[in-house]
Amino acid sequence: MDKLNFIQSKIIDYKQLDTHLAYWNFKNYKIVFTNGCFDIIHRGHIEYLAQAASYGDILIIGLNTDNSVRRIKGETRPVQDEYARAITLAAFQFVNAVVLFDEDTPYRLIQKVQPDILIKGSDYKPESIVGYDIVSAKGGEVVTIDFIEGYSTTKIIEKLKK
Repeated sequence: MDKLNFIQSKIIDYKQLDTHLAYWNFKNYKIVFTNGCFDIIHRGHIEYLAQAASYGDILIIGLNTDNSVRRIKGETRPVQDEYARAITLAAFQFVNAVVLFDEDTPYRLIQKVQPDILIKGSDYKPESIVGYDIVSAKGGEVVTIDFIEGYSTTKIIEKLKK
């Protein structure tokens, strides 16, 4: 398989996810899940995702669709379309799967994935993280990771406007 096909194969359709989950669960892999818009990839995203991947064997990223991002962040976002964001994330060696979701939250996707570890930024309290109830009920762990100060897509956009 060439490298581009390999990267594209990590962008998994919601309906195809069951096959991958069955295999990873059969192998007893520890599944880590995180989500976000990941509009303009920067150092903060890379360090956050690399740390998240270190918590288990498989890292699944739930990625907001363009429509979802617009509802959450406003009409001028996302800067990059969903395929551009998905392929960028899938190119990281520590990412196993990128799954798009169109809802405002990844709750339905988390129900399907049933991750062992759910990760979000430390700007959230674990109990307020979407999916906390699902992961806690199965004996999983909800982890928060500190952001790197000064790195955000919004700050990058603001800097470009100056």
